[in-house]
Amino acid sequence: MPQNAPRFAELLAAAQESAFHLEMRDSYGVTSEASDFERWRATGERDVDPASDYWAPWVDLIKQTVARGVIVRRARVVSEPVSEYIRYEHAGTAVNVLAGEQVRWLPRRNASELALPGNDYWIFDGRVVQFNHFTGDGASAGAWTTYAPAVARMCADAFEAVWDRAVPHEKYTAA
Repeated sequence: MPQNAPRFAELLAAAQESAFHLEMRDSYGVTSEASDFERWRATGERDVDPASDYWAPWVDLIKQTVARGVIVRRARVVSEPVSEYIRYEHAGTAVNVLAGEQVRWLPRRNASELALPGNDYWIFDGRVVQFNHFTGDGASAGAWTTYAPAVARMCADAFEAVWDRAVPHEKYTAA
């Protein structure tokens, strides 16, 4: 990743119309959520307090973004039956929705006919793509940003194809 690549918060702050996120992994090992995930595994209780130390920075960021008129959507392609991690993620998604995100879930079997990029990504205003790279065990391996029109078009088309087939969060059961 080039030294001058913009950070996620900068890209989101610059978005004027849309910020769409496509997630395609069944498990993530992101350090910032490790303790919440372990607590959920042990107790079945998920932090769903939008004012908690865990959620507040994200909720504030998304609320500010949506208040500017930016549409924030998240689509998740998941294997079924869902993994333990996806059940955990589903249990907290109400906070994403409360913050202003629109969230949908697509069973992976319904994505077989779609051409999808090899990595998760955010696409801002249909023109800037930030790919999120992960290691085999799901740890963050950094991000890469591109302004290439052909890549942005491909990612926008892939996101819309997933979105059109996906189930709105309130109707999806992660069982």
